[in-house]
Amino acid sequence: MSSTVLTHAPSRSRGNRLVVTFGSILMGLSLVYFAGFSHLEVVHNAAHDTRHSAGFPCH
Repeated sequence: MSSTVLTHAPSRSRGNRLVVTFGSILMGLSLVYFAGFSHLEVVHNAAHDTRHSAGFPCH
């Protein structure tokens, strides 16, 4: 009979988690801002169609 030892990945420090969290928020807001106010019609329409396909009203 064999046994398997499960090891936990080292936990991230609080500082690393905060950097990842705020970096993710900043990236998400940048993408939303870029897609929402883009003068490139293809980018704006893609974001618009994605909102409608997700059932999220946008106008």
